[in-house]
Amino acid sequence: MTRQSISFTEPNDKWLKAQIDSQEYSSKSEVINDLIRKAREKEREIELIRAKLIQAEQGGFTEMNSTDILKQSKVALRENGEL
Repeated sequence: MTRQSISFTEPNDKWLKAQIDSQEYSSKSEVINDLIRKAREKEREIELIRAKLIQAEQGGFTEMNSTDILKQSKVALRENGEL
């Protein structure tokens, strides 16, 4: 694992300490790594939705517009526990 030194604003540092005090996490590193994992997961979800929108728009086999497709994709992702 790579070690890094980073600085936090006071409110962010207090929030990180509160996460540890609540015993949700055992260290600041654990909190930060979890936040990064969640952000990466969100990026993958956005890319999946974007790819589905592009595929649907290029396919021409639907009467739905991109807003309807986006709503339907989010519902499906939530039902599958992916969003």
